[in-house]
Formats: sequence, C-alpha cells, structure tokens
Amino acid sequence: MESIPPRMKALVAHGPGDYRLQEVDTPRAGPDDLIVRVEACGICASDLKCHHGADRFWGGGGPGKDGYVVPPFVPGHEFIGRVAEAGQNMAGAFALGDRVTSEQIVPCWDCRYCRTGHYWMCRANDVYGFKKHLPGAMAEYVRLPKGSRNYRVSPDLPIASAVLVEPYACAKHAVDRARVTPDDVVVLAGCGCLGLGMAAYLRLLNPRCLVALDRQDDRLRLAAEFGADVTMNPSRDDVVAKILDMTEGYGCDVYIEATGHPDAVRQGLDAIRKLGRFVEFSVFGAPASIDWSIIGDMKELDVLGAHLGPYCYETVIRLIESGRLPTQGVVTHQFGLDRWEEAFTAANDAARATRVVIG
Repeated sequence: MESIPPRMKALVAHGPGDYRLQEVDTPRAGPDDLIVRVEACGICASDLKCHHGADRFWGGGGPGKDGYVVPPFVPGHEFIGRVAEAGQNMAGAFALGDRVTSEQIVPCWDCRYCRTGHYWMCRANDVYGFKKHLPGAMAEYVRLPKGSRNYRVSPDLPIASAVLVEPYACAKHAVDRARVTPDDVVVLAGCGCLGLGMAAYLRLLNPRCLVALDRQDDRLRLAAEFGADVTMNPSRDDVVAKILDMTEGYGCDVYIEATGHPDAVRQGLDAIRKLGRFVEFSVFGAPASIDWSIIGDMKELDVLGAHLGPYCYETVIRLIESGRLPTQGVVTHQFGLDRWEEAFTAANDAARATRVVIG
C-alpha cells in the first residue's frame, strides 16, 4: 500500500460558478472499494454546462423542476489513475499500481433497469462528479466504490490516450445505436472529443460515406484524418443542400447529433431521409424546439437516444491500445489541478480546445 496522505486537494462545486480548490479528507477504502491516485481527468461538456448553471443540473424553470446535482461535490467522471489502496474483497481483482478507469455510472444493482442488464439507465443515475456521495476525479484521489465497473488500462498508453477511454466508450455506444451498415451515408454533426471518437469508430464500420460537420476547421481536419470522407463547415456551407445533392435528393441514412446546439437538431431533421435513423447524443444547455410532425407524419424516423457507454469499455480499451481507434491530437491542453480555472477557461474556447484535461 502506498502512503496516502490524510488530506488532499480537490475541486469542490458549491453552486453554479462557485467552484473552489480546497483541502479535503482523502478517501480510504472500505472492503469493496478501490482508492485511485488520479493521473488525469477530462473536462466534459456536461462539466462545463454544470459549471455555467444549466437548469438540468441545478434545477429551475418552475415547481417540480429539481436539479440533478447534490452539492457540494467534486466534479470529474472521465479519468485514469493508479490503484493506491484496495479493500480486502478487491485484492484478488486489482493490484496496487494497476492502471484503471471506471465507468461513469455506479449502478445500484437493485432497480428494474439494473436487474434486467440495463444498468446504465439505473434509476438513481449516480455518475461520478455530480453528487456529494459520489465524488469525482478532479482531485488527487478518487474512491471507486462497491458496485462500480472498473477496468485495467495498459501502463504503456500515453495519458492523452488513456484519458479518452470514457468519452470513446460513449462515442461507441452512440454509434452502435445507429445500426450503421456499409450501404449508409452517415452524417456526424459535431467533431469535438466525442464526435472525433465517433468518427474513428464509424470508420471501422466502413459506411458508404461518412460526412463530418463542425464550425472549427481544425476539428474537421482531424475528423478527416480519423476517417471522414467529406467534411463541411456549417458557418460556410449549405449543409442540408449539399447532403441532399450527394444523395439524389433523399437525404442521409443516419444523422448523429453531437454538438449540443439546438440548430444541429433541426439541421439533422432536414438532412435525413424518410425512414432514417437519428441518434441524439448531446447534453443541451437549454431545451431544443422542433416540429415533431417531421419525425412522425413526414418522415417516420427512428429517433434514438444514447446515454453513457454501457458494455463498451473493454472493446474501446482494446481498440485504443492497438491503435485502431486514433487519439492523437484530441487532447489539446493539460493543466495541473492548481490551474483548474485556466483549464475550464480553455475548455470553453472551442476555437482552441478539443479536450482539456486536469492532472
């Protein structure tokens, strides 16, 4: 067992915009826990929207609109680290020094969803880094409690690749929901960290044509390197017209929304063909309004949500370790925990940053 200090630094969220670097008690392992010394933790779009005070996290909008978060909490759900302490019931599964990651959600294993294998939709929906009782990894140490789903990651994998396991698992699940075939024209809206993971995984599925959309040219260049056949910038290109033109006026077979911007939802409904498959992945800062008659009466679409990365981690770890899922260039900034404010500022600047990590 490594020497674990009694106190540690952690970023603590007390309210919208009220985040503070504090000294807190270092977690210790119960019989079924792992204590992990954090190497790096990514800043997700949901972390940013939570920091900004989005209603879906903090509540608002009238009676009954309760928030999701339970402050004070330590943010951070996409992380990599080394086992520093293992509970007595975990010693056979993990050794001190093992490099590990954990799925974002810690299921209750008792609700209807958990009992039927749909643990990622657990009724409690306890995800690291949003509730007081489940601190995240924007800290020096994080506890992986009983019931968590934990995985080894190669110690030889660079941090900038290893820290992408969580977002790439989400990306794989979203793409899997689309049921992509080699005959499909797939349009991917959004080439941030998650979108780039989707582009890389889509390339392995070899659709007839993969179109990537983003307002940042640097991201589009990376999407092309990762396998996109066509890239378009909605700030310059008439995206819908071009997609209709390249599909004989029918529209794309699959549209995956990964921007988090309401305009991309309407864009997708206009660009997709009748009987197409629309996958909605993003976390929005505010409600997106659309004409639902497009989904039903006009096009009879399959509209599919995607939440977290269930049953994807082992495959994604293997694909990243083998190099089949490219990662180079996705992490653009890394800051120490003491510089968390700079990290959040950088993460908010889409023109400069794709994925910012703390650690």
